[in-house]
Amino acid sequence: MSDLETQPWVPKHNPWLIAITVSLATFMEVLDTSVANVALPHIAGSFGASQDESTWVLTSYLVSNAVILPIAAYLSTLLGRKRFYMICVALFGVSSLLCGLAPTLPLLLFFRVLQGLGGGGLGPSEQSILADTFSPAKRGQAFALYGLAIVMAPTIGPTVGGWITDNFDWRWIFFINLPVVVLSLYLTNRLVEDTPTIEREVKEARSGKFRVDYIGFSLLALTFGCLEVVLDKGQEDDWFSSPFIVAFIAISAISFISVIFWELWMARTKQRPILDLTLFKNRTFALSVGMMFVLGGTLYGVNTLLPQLLQNLMHYTAEQSGITLGSGGLATLLCMPLVGFLVGKVDPRKLISVGFILTAAGLFNMSGIDLQMSMGYAAKLRFMQSLGFGFLFIPISTMSYVGVAADKNNDVAGMTNLARNIGGSCGTAFFTTLLVRHEQLHQNVLVRHAVRSNVFFNNRMNQLIQSHGEHGALQQMYRSVQQQASLLSYLDVIYLFAFACTIMIPVAFLMKKAPSGGGEVVMH
Repeated sequence: MSDLETQPWVPKHNPWLIAITVSLATFMEVLDTSVANVALPHIAGSFGASQDESTWVLTSYLVSNAVILPIAAYLSTLLGRKRFYMICVALFGVSSLLCGLAPTLPLLLFFRVLQGLGGGGLGPSEQSILADTFSPAKRGQAFALYGLAIVMAPTIGPTVGGWITDNFDWRWIFFINLPVVVLSLYLTNRLVEDTPTIEREVKEARSGKFRVDYIGFSLLALTFGCLEVVLDKGQEDDWFSSPFIVAFIAISAISFISVIFWELWMARTKQRPILDLTLFKNRTFALSVGMMFVLGGTLYGVNTLLPQLLQNLMHYTAEQSGITLGSGGLATLLCMPLVGFLVGKVDPRKLISVGFILTAAGLFNMSGIDLQMSMGYAAKLRFMQSLGFGFLFIPISTMSYVGVAADKNNDVAGMTNLARNIGGSCGTAFFTTLLVRHEQLHQNVLVRHAVRSNVFFNNRMNQLIQSHGEHGALQQMYRSVQQQASLLSYLDVIYLFAFACTIMIPVAFLMKKAPSGGGEVVMH
């Protein structure tokens, strides 16, 4: 080993300026996801799309974001980490512009896929840059700053997105990325550097000594690409009754099984697989991935559910909806410093258990939702429901590294982020499907009780007839039945997310205990 590699590398510029630079792009990318949530009803109305079609704007981004995560390390090696990072920032910016200009929903979805590809490459690169820029003693502080950007974005994102949507146009939620992209590219070009080790790896890769797992990446892309089609079109085409959906499910399943066998063969023959599936032999890592999947499904599912409930049923403006959702980000922001302090002093498994207890309790508490509640009460429910999220990200990330070799850190970060994104996409699709189906079920039950022999129905009808006439009374009653059926279906979804979190509470203690001092935290 050369002296160049044995001597600790020191960046030319202030490490904290570099940390702020990479956190800037992180903030932009996470903000873009949260501002889109409150704009979904407006996007649907603009394109004449249904409620479940509008959620494709989120799921298409999440899946394309997930597909690029495992290959980010490969591309960094081929292109150089700094160059790859700047390409991702630029792609995110250009696709943001195109999203804002999109004339149709299919084009918007295509540009969101491009945006997801750019955003997916940011996280692993940023984490790697921070790990190399800071000494091990200060690395935790650097990731705390990085984590602050991740938490701050969802805190202000819904409010900003709602204000822009109400006062300008939903397209501006994408245009606001452009100044941040330009600033990020300028600062990255001036401040960020590749380490000598990375430069050596790039030279080796370009000389043909490095083999990219193209087959593994193609199978992975096919798996999640077909899964995305199934999740987005399944409810619309009535799932297994559609030959089209069945075909895509089959392709996704075959590709998934094939990628497992291929990646295991790559690992067995000492080649570098795109997914190191041997990590799943580690029970703690496997459980961490499962928990991150549940967390992603709950987080993105609830974050999509609440704006639609508030705007469609309670007739909140996008700005009011954003302010209500922002209280959840505030709750997570308040918890994060406490958890960051506790994670090195308390068994992370206990923190994970507490996080799922708080999340489940907060979701069960949301059964108090009704169509007459005040905005303050809705914000309070959201605040309480989000407290647990702050206790989950850092401890789960910490536990995912327990018993894993240091040279596998990039693989761990890639797969945990992959699990969270796929969980988010599945959670969003699950929510939209269950909402439509249960709304019809509840409506049928309510209609069966809407008869003159029902004293409560009879009294209400008499009141409505006096004020609206018989025809108007029937219209008012039917509208009321629809609203109640929709509210009950929202509550069904919330309960199921709560049960999923409840199941995770004891699972945390199936993990191996982390060594004293915890582990390196990498999150995005």
